[in-house]
Amino acid sequence: MFAVLTTVAAFTPLLYVAGMMGKVMRTIPLIVIPCLLWSLVESLWILPAHLSHYRKKGPDEKPDGWHLWRRFQARFAAGLKWFVANVYTPLLEVGLRWRYMTVAIGIFTLLITVGVVRGGFIRFQFFPDVESDFMAAAVKLPQGAPVEATSEAVRRLEESAAKLRAEASEQSGGQDLFKHLVAVIGEQPFNRVQRQNPGGIALRETSSNLGEVSIELQPAEDREIGSGELVDRWRELTGPIPDALELTFSASLFSPGEDINVQLTGSNIDDLRAAADELKRRLGEYAGVYEISDSFVAGKRELKLGIKPAAELVGLTLSDLARQVRQAFYGEEAQRIQRGRDDVRVMVRYPEDERRSLGDLENMRIRTPDGLEVPFSEVATVELGRGFASIDRVDRRRAINVTADVDPARTTAGDVIADLKAKVLPEVLFEYPGVHYTFEGQQAEQRDTMGGLARGFVFALVVIYVLLAVPLKSYVQPIIIMAAIPFGLVGAIAGHLILGLDLTILSMFGLVALTGVVVNDSLVMVDFINRNRRTRDELSHAVRAAGVARFRPILLTSLTTFAGLFPLMMERSMQARFLIPMAVSLAFGVIFATFITLMLVPSGYLIMEDIKGLPARLRGRRRRRGTDARETGERREQPSGAV
Repeated sequence: MFAVLTTVAAFTPLLYVAGMMGKVMRTIPLIVIPCLLWSLVESLWILPAHLSHYRKKGPDEKPDGWHLWRRFQARFAAGLKWFVANVYTPLLEVGLRWRYMTVAIGIFTLLITVGVVRGGFIRFQFFPDVESDFMAAAVKLPQGAPVEATSEAVRRLEESAAKLRAEASEQSGGQDLFKHLVAVIGEQPFNRVQRQNPGGIALRETSSNLGEVSIELQPAEDREIGSGELVDRWRELTGPIPDALELTFSASLFSPGEDINVQLTGSNIDDLRAAADELKRRLGEYAGVYEISDSFVAGKRELKLGIKPAAELVGLTLSDLARQVRQAFYGEEAQRIQRGRDDVRVMVRYPEDERRSLGDLENMRIRTPDGLEVPFSEVATVELGRGFASIDRVDRRRAINVTADVDPARTTAGDVIADLKAKVLPEVLFEYPGVHYTFEGQQAEQRDTMGGLARGFVFALVVIYVLLAVPLKSYVQPIIIMAAIPFGLVGAIAGHLILGLDLTILSMFGLVALTGVVVNDSLVMVDFINRNRRTRDELSHAVRAAGVARFRPILLTSLTTFAGLFPLMMERSMQARFLIPMAVSLAFGVIFATFITLMLVPSGYLIMEDIKGLPARLRGRRRRRGTDARETGERREQPSGAV
């Protein structure tokens, strides 16, 4: 009962992880927890009913048709008994005799594992790219760009896609890897799905400066070339597109955000733009960093009006100037006429031949508050410029986001961000003291996910401790059991190194779930030791007997768990690969925890008893010292001739 409940407690934190990753991973505990609870019904009621019908064969009965399988079982059991008697038992004797050295070796192994991670011998990638059967290239030109310019950019993407199709077909032995190709002008359907707002709603944007080419590939199981490799080659064949503000290629099923997203905030937009440009230049110096862009988008071309000091002397304001220019060129509503169900507005403005050219603006006359009319050039200035397509603010400060993607084969986002924090950003922002930065995108998602996971992990540890204290009726023995939890990290890291995998957030999820599985074997061991002690068995003998008696169930429990996860670890389908790190953490963590349970838990139990008996031994040592001192004093007080 408590073994199942501790495992349920370990999977519970995965239900409350924040961010997009929480939505993805919530399905795992929603399936695992009901299965664990139902296993109680099966083991406590259904399995006993099955065993009640089991009849052991007598010595004179011949074996049935399964004699080969029974012979294999007998040999396996005999081999296991030999291993326990000749290998494990002597090793346990040595470990218990040198129990402090045994625990020290375990702690040393744990520290070495932590050093491997912190030293960068195994990389951490927050979320791996998930293989998709679709890939797309999205292009964005400046605001106001004509459809013809966007069409030319899309045509270039189609040409490079055709070259890619021919190359991929040649590499695949004539197999056409493309199923469909769709070109869109004015919208980016595929890219819109990839970029969603925090509420999970796709951001739809339509404009003549947007274009996209999306390709549906053959299923991942039917091709040898991954979509990531294809999209990288597509990017190389396309090259830079003139005047393109953004050119992004994607082939992932979904993304938690940009690999690098630096949000610059400040009150001066010119300083923000200058800092963003310098940061983009510095990002371009990193190997493996590509698709560098920022969120600032200049608006359409417009005329910017200004008022001269002479105009203020006659009472003319900028608001008056803007209103009169609007009335002249756009019009002023004079009246509305109702025609059936329609409402017709009558606008008064300049004749068409007097508002066709920008030069007509300088020829217009501006009316002053006292009714006089003066030439436009006498009271106002005009210059051609661009407005803002959008104005982004964070906490009432203007904001620009500088984004980039990272090639995981050449570097990691964590390494680049660490270098940005240490060197680049302090140097860049030194020239702009009013500009501040934060990391958003994938880093923000990572902060939310890791923070929620850490809080849930602490909660799970508290619940597991309470659940262990109930059947053991002790506040100290649960600590012995839970001391095996950190050592599951050793097996998880070893599994990633053996299989050549990077650590991901899914690996962290596996480690959290591993806590409930690891304590089960230790709970069985400690409970058996307590049972032996209740039968008046001597402590050292009770610990040794528990190790020998529980070796088979502990080993089989770990092997069956590993075997259940083995098919997922060996799964070759692209979509399932992002779950493999979680399976590796669980499987290899359980295997290593088996050795921890069989060696460190008995040693830790004896060390706990040593600590509990330390005050009594100290009191006994003081009594012996006092007795020796009194005997010595009595001998000194005897006469010199006394025998």
